[in-house]
Amino acid sequence: MNDEHPILAIDHGDARIGIAATDAVGIMAHPVETIQARAGDPIERIIELVTQRQVKQLVLGLPIRMDGTEGTAAQKVRAFGDQLHHALPEIPLHYCDETLTTVAAADKLHQAGRNAKHQKQIIDQAAAVEILNTWLEMR
Repeated sequence: MNDEHPILAIDHGDARIGIAATDAVGIMAHPVETIQARAGDPIERIIELVTQRQVKQLVLGLPIRMDGTEGTAAQKVRAFGDQLHHALPEIPLHYCDETLTTVAAADKLHQAGRNAKHQKQIIDQAAAVEILNTWLEMR
């Protein structure tokens, strides 16, 4: 088993949080689930997933503006990241620019024959897969 994998990627949103993960050796990223952010404490569910999947690292998508700066959305994500790090201090937490990942995910879902109405249920997971693939390519 690789000491870096599996990695759990998080696409944080106010309403929904998309989750994706690598396999145990880091060859592929796949969708895991969408957490309803307002239905309870999403960090508790992420802790459960980290434990169940024996996650070694976390990657949190960071919304960077097109001009390269961080705005209020990035501040929210960093605050969420601080909460995650406090809850899981032993798991390394990395940020990854998530610019256009939702657009890329929507395009791929459309190409796969998913219309916009049906994408809503899985778009956040697909965006988390895009974040994770971006992270893996950067390494």
